[in-house]
Amino acid sequence: MGPVNQGLSEQLPELETTADRFFNGDLSLDQPKSGPRTAIDAFFLAAAIPEPIQGTLRIIEAGAGNGADSLALALRIAEIYCVGVELESRLVQLAQSNTYKNNLQERVQFVQGDVTQSQTMNNHPLLVREGFDHAIANPPYYFSGSARQSKDEIKGRAYVHTLGDLDSWIRFLTTATSAKGSLTLIHLPENLNLLLEVLDGRFGDLALFPLFPHVGKNASRIIVQGVKGSRGGTTLHQGLVLHESNGEYTEEANRILRDCGSLKLR
Repeated sequence: MGPVNQGLSEQLPELETTADRFFNGDLSLDQPKSGPRTAIDAFFLAAAIPEPIQGTLRIIEAGAGNGADSLALALRIAEIYCVGVELESRLVQLAQSNTYKNNLQERVQFVQGDVTQSQTMNNHPLLVREGFDHAIANPPYYFSGSARQSKDEIKGRAYVHTLGDLDSWIRFLTTATSAKGSLTLIHLPENLNLLLEVLDGRFGDLALFPLFPHVGKNASRIIVQGVKGSRGGTTLHQGLVLHESNGEYTEEANRILRDCGSLKLR
């Protein structure tokens, strides 16, 4: 696919994209050719969101990128309304375009905003304090100084941030989530201590769900889910193995990645 014309200033280069399909072709995504590209993390995050008991589940996503997480979630759960917040204007337009490609524009919307800035919550009518039942995020996995920053500005912001940014992300999502609402994140297991630190006093009754690349290997990702204001303890789940010994995805992983299945964390 050719460049996306964002109607922005001439200083911003056009965004080269590719057209890709997921979930056996049920989800169509245009995404940046050079990154950030959609990874399986987005689909495991979407799979972990619980279905609503009644009514419509209102979701806010921080760092929405090209919209993969929210769109996958909306594809899985019909009774859902998502608002994704993304800093990069070109990705916001790309994500919004993807809602139309999948006929989900009535249930998923994206807005431009910096979730590390407190005033962002006041800058758009779709962003409502305590207006969402559930918050989701796939924050940058690496911190400045611990990983080499990409020369691509968009890709660099997607994968690397400062230690203080993670706390700002959680603060933003705490403000957006209703009383007794919940939060689901996916991150690196080696950053679990930091995640628990920034969640402390904000979200409790935590469920930890590790993803293992192979049997006998250390977890490569961990899904963390909690309830706002809860003082409940932490539960470590058995988790899920992603690959068979031959490198193929396991049956359980394929249920998520091909069939748009769900993960039960509580």
